[in-house]
Amino acid sequence: MNKTAKGGSNKELKIRRAKSADAPEIAVLAGQLGYPATAVQMGKRLLGIKPASQHAVFVADAPEDGLIGWVHVSKQPLLEVEIRAEVNGLVVAEGQRSFGAGARLLAAAEDWARKHGCKSMSVRSNVIRERAHKFYERHGYEHYKTQKSFRKPL
Repeated sequence: MNKTAKGGSNKELKIRRAKSADAPEIAVLAGQLGYPATAVQMGKRLLGIKPASQHAVFVADAPEDGLIGWVHVSKQPLLEVEIRAEVNGLVVAEGQRSFGAGARLLAAAEDWARKHGCKSMSVRSNVIRERAHKFYERHGYEHYKTQKSFRKPL
């Protein structure tokens, strides 16, 4: 994958639903986000993101560079608040950031959420990702809570 800052202009960039054939490129981008995965692993993960009424994965497809970003959004039916959507992951390729692909991916996720009855969007971002925090704030998100995350292998 040749990911240069020149990559297709924002107008040529196509935002579309991810396909299983996108798994290798999605895996490379996940690695840039800090979550390495093989193409096979990513293919299995994409197949597991169902049903379509609860999840969506959109990709930013540039004519000359291929996939330069993706976003995974899901509907979160919760007891404590009205139904909302969550950005589970968003990444734009190194060298392609700050050219508008992230904003277009986020807008696609928000449009999907509105169409699926969500009243708000949320996103979690690692405390070390200051550039991402500023990105979300520029797009109308506000920092409302700091928390610790816990994990247990099963």
